[in-house]
Amino acid sequence: MSDTHKQLIKRIYDRFNARDIDGVLTELADDVVWANGMDGGHVHGREAVRDYWTRQWAVVSPHVEPVAIQTTDDGVVAVEVIQSVFDLDGRPLTGQTHGLKDKTVMHIFRMESGKIVRFDIKDTP
Repeated sequence: MSDTHKQLIKRIYDRFNARDIDGVLTELADDVVWANGMDGGHVHGREAVRDYWTRQWAVVSPHVEPVAIQTTDDGVVAVEVIQSVFDLDGRPLTGQTHGLKDKTVMHIFRMESGKIVRFDIKDTP
């Protein structure tokens, strides 16, 4: 994997965890397809990602920590992350009904021309 892609990936996690939406959106293609980890499916376009995160951060406080970054044979960047989800007061969640839970997951990024064009989430075995 190129250092540029690795730096971009680390940068977007830092910005996400700091709640810097604009800092992440600048790294996304205008027509990005982004996994909706809370409700399922995908959102389409930068403004839809903004709306999704704004809604998400109004009910929970997620933190994602990349622990391994690799490029697959087809050039996709796969990032193993530890996902921790807290309530708005910083306490661990209990009894939530949405798809955001503490777990290790795989984030899959597809890039074109230096921008993220698709993001998917896969459970790890």
